[in-house]
Amino acid sequence: MVTIHDVARAAGVSPATVSRVFNGGKVTPARALSVQEAAAALGFAPNRVARSLRKQRSSVMALIIPDIENPFFTSLARGVEDAAQRTSLSVVLCNSDEDTDKERRYLEVALGEQMAGVIVAAASQDETDLGPLTDRRVPVVAVDRRPRDAEVDAVRVDNHHGGEVATRHLLQAGYRRIACITGPEGASTSEERLAGHRTALRAAQGGPAATDDTYVRHGDFRVDGGRAAMRELLALPEPPDAVFVANNLMTIGVLDALREAGRTPPDVGVLSFGDVPWASLVRPSLTAVELPSYELGRTAADLLLQRMDGSVSPVQTVVLRTKLQVRESTAGPAGA
Repeated sequence: MVTIHDVARAAGVSPATVSRVFNGGKVTPARALSVQEAAAALGFAPNRVARSLRKQRSSVMALIIPDIENPFFTSLARGVEDAAQRTSLSVVLCNSDEDTDKERRYLEVALGEQMAGVIVAAASQDETDLGPLTDRRVPVVAVDRRPRDAEVDAVRVDNHHGGEVATRHLLQAGYRRIACITGPEGASTSEERLAGHRTALRAAQGGPAATDDTYVRHGDFRVDGGRAAMRELLALPEPPDAVFVANNLMTIGVLDALREAGRTPPDVGVLSFGDVPWASLVRPSLTAVELPSYELGRTAADLLLQRMDGSVSPVQTVVLRTKLQVRESTAGPAGA
């Protein structure tokens, strides 16, 4: 029978290094690959059941996201999985549907199944409760959205900066009645992107860029929510001449509502927070805030792996920057 010592000799590493590779410990990618190749060549298969009993934890981690249909979270999940695979961890993908009750059930499953760790994009800033996990010292990383008062590592994008840059671009393009369709009230990403939008309007010193909420709508981060919000805005006595949409799926709904009303960008400017693969293919092409979604997932998984390996460093928050991709949908209103 092939043993861990056989794999260590074949890979040119110590048995302890082989153990770390198969137990989710911290190992350089090159050494992990060498060990995995040696194990495959020798036909070595670690006894996951015995390992779990020794560690009192499984070799499975949970990734809880709010919308599996959103390409942003699909890319984020790929980043998590790629990082986890380097240490032979498996990832269970859980879709909360922006529902805190469903999310709570998934968190309970992760605790009951003694999962190795949890990465969660919180359904609510105020209602998501990570306390049962942290009380039991289960490693947790919040990604994209961080629940209020949760003392866990977090990885997020600079939503405020992205919202500010987006609205500033619309102002510079000549738009003046700029609407913002943000996400659900209580979601940190919704509030931060709206706050960035308002910061840009205040910097324009009022006047035509007034900062009241006439042109603010809260959607649900989904296509139907974006469509409904845009229909409301178009029904105003003085409709907006541009709209900053706080996520990619709602942008699809916005474009559909404009089509129904016989309006098209850039006469009505449309800017999406979150790029999509087809953004440069539609006509007019869509201006968007590009998010480092894959990097968010990979970084979150790396932080979780460090905690699983026994890191006692202070809780940290990693903030990644966004990038504005200017295309045709914000070229400016007619006559500007």
